[in-house]
Amino acid sequence: MQHPTTPPRHQSAPGFMMCLSWVAILGCVIFAGTILIADFVVPDHDWIADTISDLGAGRYEFIVDIGIYAFSSALIACALLCAHQHQGGRKWSAGVIGFAALGLIVFLVGARNEYGDNDSDGIVIHSYLVYALGLLMLLVPWLLSDGLADCAPRLSKALKGLAVLWLLSAPPFFFLPTGIDGLYERYLGLIAMAVVVLLGRFFMQQSRAMTEGSG
Repeated sequence: MQHPTTPPRHQSAPGFMMCLSWVAILGCVIFAGTILIADFVVPDHDWIADTISDLGAGRYEFIVDIGIYAFSSALIACALLCAHQHQGGRKWSAGVIGFAALGLIVFLVGARNEYGDNDSDGIVIHSYLVYALGLLMLLVPWLLSDGLADCAPRLSKALKGLAVLWLLSAPPFFFLPTGIDGLYERYLGLIAMAVVVLLGRFFMQQSRAMTEGSG
């Protein structure tokens, strides 16, 4: 006689959430910090005209690579947090997958070490990665915003606002003169990091609330 299978019990883990929240926030801090360090260390670098990709090539590429991998970890941490505290619905599920894909894309940008510098060894995918990153950075916060409308309405509106800001800001980057595209790329980076930091802060608050509620 077969016994009915007991479904596994879902249980939130505030300690797990707190750890991932710190990874998300500190990943952005490290990324921003390595860019600032590289701006001063890399010789003949113009942070207004030269892009972050320019910092990721050459003798001091390891500095920005550390930041790129830290930001990749931050994105994956957000994916894990959103999966752990799933708010239901297909949009939220798509947002979780989008965050995971973003983490992979950012990792590949650092690992491939192409940076659109006319590298001809094998298949150059840097431009395709950038296009995919741009599209996902628009979709992910918008997809997640609906799931947060009831429990965190201010955050929901903030994510929608950042998605709209990204929609308006990202396309012009490809048409900017090279004399200012470095500064503009850093502005886009701030929008992307704002999404991660806001979500990291939200889940950190959720973790604290769970800990206090069980105490």
